[in-house]
Amino acid sequence: MKTAIGRVLAAGGLLAVTALLPWLTRTDPALTVLHARYGDAPTTPRQLAEVRDQLGLGEGPFTFLGQWLRGLAHGDLGASWVTGADVGADVSAAFGVSVSLMAYAMVVAVVVAVALCLPPLRRGATRPPNGVGAGILAALPEFLLASVLATLFAVRLGWFPAQGWQSPASAVLPALALGIPAGAVLGRLGQDALPAAFAEPWVRTWRANGMPRARIARHAARRALPAVLPQAGLTVVGLTGAAAAVEAVYAIPGLGGTAVAAALDLDLPLLQGCLIVLLALGVTAAVVVGLVRRRLLGPALKAGALPGLAPQRGGGPARRYAAGALAVALLAVIVWGLTRDPLQVDLAARLAPPSGAHPFGTDALGRDVLARLGHGALRTLAVAAAVCAACFVAGVALGLARWTAGLTEVANALPAILAGLLVTGLFGAGMTGAAVAVAAVGWAPLAAHTAALAETERASGHVEAALVHGAGPWHILRHHVLTGVLPPVARHAALRLAPTTLALASLSFLGLGTQPPAPEWGRLLMENLPYAERAPWSVLAPAAALACVGAMVALASAPQGRGERRGRPRRRRTRRTTGPATANRP
Repeated sequence: MKTAIGRVLAAGGLLAVTALLPWLTRTDPALTVLHARYGDAPTTPRQLAEVRDQLGLGEGPFTFLGQWLRGLAHGDLGASWVTGADVGADVSAAFGVSVSLMAYAMVVAVVVAVALCLPPLRRGATRPPNGVGAGILAALPEFLLASVLATLFAVRLGWFPAQGWQSPASAVLPALALGIPAGAVLGRLGQDALPAAFAEPWVRTWRANGMPRARIARHAARRALPAVLPQAGLTVVGLTGAAAAVEAVYAIPGLGGTAVAAALDLDLPLLQGCLIVLLALGVTAAVVVGLVRRRLLGPALKAGALPGLAPQRGGGPARRYAAGALAVALLAVIVWGLTRDPLQVDLAARLAPPSGAHPFGTDALGRDVLARLGHGALRTLAVAAAVCAACFVAGVALGLARWTAGLTEVANALPAILAGLLVTGLFGAGMTGAAVAVAAVGWAPLAAHTAALAETERASGHVEAALVHGAGPWHILRHHVLTGVLPPVARHAALRLAPTTLALASLSFLGLGTQPPAPEWGRLLMENLPYAERAPWSVLAPAAALACVGAMVALASAPQGRGERRGRPRRRRTRRTTGPATANRP
């Protein structure tokens, strides 16, 4: 009941804020609509007044919202402010395309996640893998991957269509671009959950009784799946609403691109229609995931029969040494770039290949890529790390509160660009506003992960035993729930460092974040993306830096615990004596 109330309140708040979008951004919607209709043609005050009367903007945002809600109650989403077309028809067409693309992308994501989880599943390992492969794949920019796939398989080889949405073949490349990074995140979470499942007592009992390894692996996968399912549910909505960049590369008329275009044009009826569909999809995915989780876990959630999923033993110092080596190499490149001028423009050296004068080549304005990479490192990594830390704190705090499930679903359905437009109206364009906007929606996956792990921990046997012995709620939270929740959620937050960097870059590219010519890794990617085929070095350096960060984070965040499970008695060291026992001495 609390979850349903939270969903209604959060959805109502989002729609109300959307209705306030023109007033929050301090822009004239009539002027924006005229520019969207007629381009940069000159406008007159009379035209602006006519458009305001036509759109009903003179009566205020809440009057507009009330009229829209009355139409929604009758199944009428209104007409687009820009094209005048029926919003319901436009949203239905875009939704059909996005759902098809989401289904294909989820197939790719599941295949990638299973491939990453298959080695530890076959070994029955109680030690988590290093996660380097998952970290690198998760750090791949979706729009860059989409461009590379289109150039290689569509333009040069001609195997798939380069643009449009005509047949299932048109979905192959965009599904790969969307599904590979999403599958890497799901696979890393699965890699984190499987070792804890294999270390549970029932596995040792089954092995001692000669149970086949395949059967044990199948049940261990089922035991680890509930921790990953909430993230999979959020991924469904994320692939549908946040795929605007990939849809733009392949000219796909999907829901994400439609919502972003409506937000930029201040086409409020179309934007609210897209949000309604995304919210409905998010709630549906959450309900389905909840039913499947309870089907998998059964009555153990209420009976207190689940063992705690505490982190298992990690790898040795080799992982830390590898992470340190990557950090030293990346730091050397950054320091090398800091010695060069990132703003010097040399049009005679536009898109020059790597050479002694420019070791990493130049960009479209002849600026040194190495210099811009080095000078943009602090701004990129520091801001992204701060956003990830804020998302981690907010995600854990809101995930532990059981009434925030509806808020999590709504925040996940909100595209980051729309959040950027709202925040920009309050804080103005700049890195601060972009960071707040990304953090405003970036905590949702971490909150869902926290809620899933916390539910399992609260239903575990050691919590039941602590309650029997009179432990209070704060003691249970601090000593039992958080010890099982914080390590995997922290690794999940670290895994999102590269996607956070790209989200900040997307807002900067739209003029809502860091303003040019300030260097930033994500902005380097997006600015040089049109020249990737002609000058691949212009995007290779920032992409390699992001992949290096992903691998370094995966190695550094691997669990390094002692391998002790909660509830297992520790060995006590006994004091050696050389003489006879002294227990009977006076």
